[in-house]
Amino acid sequence: MKIPPFDPKELELQTLEPFPGYKISNFSYPLNAYEHETLVFQRKPWWQATQATDATMFTPSIVPDNVARALVMEGGMPRQFADHEINPDMFGVEWEYIAQVGGSMVRPGKAFLEDIEEWYDHVQFPDIDKWDWAGSAAKNNGTYLQADKFNQIWFQTGFFERLIALLEFENAAVAIIDEDSQEHVHKFFEKLTDLYIRIFDRIIETYKAPDGKSYVNAVFFHDDWGSQKSPFFSPSVCAEMVVPYMRRLTDFLHGKDVFCELHSCGNNYLQIPNMIKAGWDAWAPQLMNDSYKIYDDYGDKLLIATFPQDVPSAEDLGAMPEEEIRKAARSYADRVCVAGKSSFYNYYAASYLQIPAFKEELYKQSRINYSK
Repeated sequence: MKIPPFDPKELELQTLEPFPGYKISNFSYPLNAYEHETLVFQRKPWWQATQATDATMFTPSIVPDNVARALVMEGGMPRQFADHEINPDMFGVEWEYIAQVGGSMVRPGKAFLEDIEEWYDHVQFPDIDKWDWAGSAAKNNGTYLQADKFNQIWFQTGFFERLIALLEFENAAVAIIDEDSQEHVHKFFEKLTDLYIRIFDRIIETYKAPDGKSYVNAVFFHDDWGSQKSPFFSPSVCAEMVVPYMRRLTDFLHGKDVFCELHSCGNNYLQIPNMIKAGWDAWAPQLMNDSYKIYDDYGDKLLIATFPQDVPSAEDLGAMPEEEIRKAARSYADRVCVAGKSSFYNYYAASYLQIPAFKEELYKQSRINYSK
């Protein structure tokens, strides 16, 4: 379908209420969230979508990891957690919420496992049939989850992150590269993949509209691979130890018509070929990465959440004359909003979108560019 040209009436603001009592203003978009986000992942956007936030984040409390990680988004307003509140994940590892940082961490002290070989005897895989799927469906189907929204379920702990949760970081890093440990990591990841597929299959079947179509449109899967300067492990290790299991998972999800986005913190440019081999549709690099280089090198194979570069900070830009702000937005749009090689906007740089002139000009210019 040919994208219609930009209409200035689209800049008229609407007031939306995504949660009771929480109101936001948005443009008069010509497509609803489901329609446009689907096109974004199909690489046919009408405008520059904002990664993660244009979707409806879904982290139901039925999955223990969401409670353990203190991120529950379902039913209504986000669940609030008390400082130092402790909750177990699906494997019984205890996480402690730290209000000052707004997140949870595995409680320090004795690791759940001292060595990966212990997993055969000490790791109990959850019985997901005991989770209250019917109660969660009643709470969310047709209320929090709606057919005109693009519903993206966040999965908090992936493969290497699961090793970290069980072993703590140092032992996890050794286990994934040590030849004596790798056999046991492979066997654990094989069974872990089986579990993740069962969970996602149940999720897709549980959250359905009256017409039988699943409300779940995409997965946002967490697995951090890098530090500020470089990956935690080499691309060859990643290709051997992680990629095959991720690929089995993404193949399953794609077979269910679910898009797959990887959340992986760190400077992970060297791992991008592995993200592609693993079947991910999209990735949002943190700001220490060069999103323009990533877009130039891999933007035809992976949907990249880009961000403005070579511009003043959002604070400084916001204090500049309006035309300078609009010029910066146009420059960004002309750089990465290209028909046939689309990107989307990185939520790590959301501060620029708090500048009204920048947000407006970006929407307008991206609409113009993508409709060419």
